[in-house]
This record gives sequence, C-alpha cells and structure tokens, in this order.
Amino acid sequence: MDTFALVVTIGVALFFTYTNGFHDSANAIATSVSTRALTPRAALAMAAVMNLAGAFLGSGVAKTVSEGLIETPEGSTGMGILFAALVGAIVWNLITWYFGLPSSSSHALFGGMVGAALAGGTTVYWDGVLEKIVIPMFVSPVVGLIAGYLVMTAILWMFRRANPHKAKRGFRIAQTVSAAGMALGHGLQDAQKTMGIVVMALVIADVEDYGDPIPVWVKVACALMLSAGTYAGGWRIMRTLGRKIIELDPPQGFAAETTGASIMFGSAFLFHAPISTTHVITSAIMGAGATKRVNAVRWGVAKNIVLGWFITMPAAALVAAASFGLVHLAFL
Repeated sequence: MDTFALVVTIGVALFFTYTNGFHDSANAIATSVSTRALTPRAALAMAAVMNLAGAFLGSGVAKTVSEGLIETPEGSTGMGILFAALVGAIVWNLITWYFGLPSSSSHALFGGMVGAALAGGTTVYWDGVLEKIVIPMFVSPVVGLIAGYLVMTAILWMFRRANPHKAKRGFRIAQTVSAAGMALGHGLQDAQKTMGIVVMALVIADVEDYGDPIPVWVKVACALMLSAGTYAGGWRIMRTLGRKIIELDPPQGFAAETTGASIMFGSAFLFHAPISTTHVITSAIMGAGATKRVNAVRWGVAKNIVLGWFITMPAAALVAAASFGLVHLAFL
C-alpha cells in the first residue's frame, strides 16, 4: 500500500474534522452566546476544551462508522474511495457554512461514504445505513422537538412563582454547564466519526486490524483538530441557530442545551448511533421556543433548515461519486 496515499487520506480526514469543528461549533454554544450567558470567545474556548475531553469518552460510534456502513474496500481503490468520501463531505460542509445553513457534517460524511462506495463498486450495508443513519436522522429531531418542549414546560412550571429577573440570571449561570454538556457530547459524537474513517484507512493499509483498540494518536489527532476547528468558530451558522430561528432567553437556552446533550449521550452510549448534533440542537431550540407561543418560532427559517437536512446526504454522495471518478481517472 502506498504510504503517501495513506498519509494524504488521513490528512484529508483530519481536515474534515477541522471543518466539522467550525461548522458545528454553533451547535454547542449558539444558544449561550445569543442569551449572553457567555461571551463568544469564552464560549468557543470552553467548547474546544470540552470537545477535546468528549473525544476520549468512548469508541462505539467510531466502530459503527468504520464497520457498519460500507464494506471495507481494499488496496489503492479502497483508499481512493475513502478520499473521495471525505472530499464530498468537506465540499458540502463548506457550501452550507458559506450560506449559514446548519446542515449536518455527520450526514455529509455518511452521504460521501455511500456515494464513493457505490461509484467504486464497494458493497453498502443498507441495513446499517437504515438502522444507524436514516432512522436516527428522522427520530432524533422529533425526540429533540418533543423533549425540548417538555423540558421547557417543566421549567416554566417549577419556576412559575420565581422572580423573572432572578430566574434569568440563574439560568444564565446554569447555561455554562448545559453548554459544556453540549460541547462534551459534540466531542463524543463527532470526533469518533473521523476516528472511524482513520481506522478504516489504517485497516486498508494493513497497519491495523478492526479488533485492535483505536490508537491513542488517532484519538488525540481527531480531538485536537475538532477542537481547533471549534475555536475557529462558525459565526454564520451561529447567527442562524442563535437568532434567526427564535429570540431565545436563558431558560429556553438551558432547556434546549440540556435536551440536546442528553440525546447525544444516550445515542452514543446506548445505541452507538452517530446522530447529528445539528439536528438535535436545532429541533430542541424549536421545541423550547414553541412554549412561548407556536408562532414565536420562525418556521420559514426552520423549513429551510429541514430542507437542508434532506438534501445533505444525496448532495454529498454526488460530490463524492464525482470525486472518485476524477481520482480513478488520474491515479487508479
């Protein structure tokens, strides 16, 4: 196996993690910044540190990504498939970042994997795609919407006799904890996705076996790149999540972040399902915001976001398939 191809593929995987960080950093901190619970730079620094910590909390999601979605391709063609999958995901991340659309980096990666695998003649495990990707893609936002609404309703009932100004101050402080939980969950989920890709590259290169534990350097590299990307910030998407969906107050921000973090931890530890942090926090914001009044949520913006969810996987798959075609013509 060409060592150069392995190094390039791992490098592109780490760059994808970086784009994931600045694309999805808004997921963890947009609500805290928009309610002024945290300053933007303090929020980004906290999110970067918690992303780093979250990356070391488990490996179940990485195993799903590396073994559960496509058959491990072999040789130089296999490395080309991985490279093309990552290019598809990166291109879609950059397009959606430019337009400020909080689409899912995770589904861009999965779409890229499927598109490149089909173009390269590698088997796609459609049962795994359905059970681990498609079903959670639909279920997690619904759970986020309902849970966000219920958590916010419970908060309103529990603090119904509290002084509104004191309560808001208290929830601003509490949001530091809930935002940290979101960032930890983001690290747990999203760093592992790239770990899975790097492990697959190492298996193709016959450097590692699937039975081996994930090398420490892989965890450290993926975690550091995710943290670096997070610290770079994704201001365009942050504006969409923090302001354009609904004007959040601290209790709503706390409810949305607590809901999102709980769903991410549950899916990672109980089901090893690589869910989208974007989907979860966006739907939780909508659910928490709807307790104010249903029309307080700007459903037109929400509709555009949901449309982005549906086109992410096929769009990334098409870019990845085209990328594989170019790689095949040039190098294979």
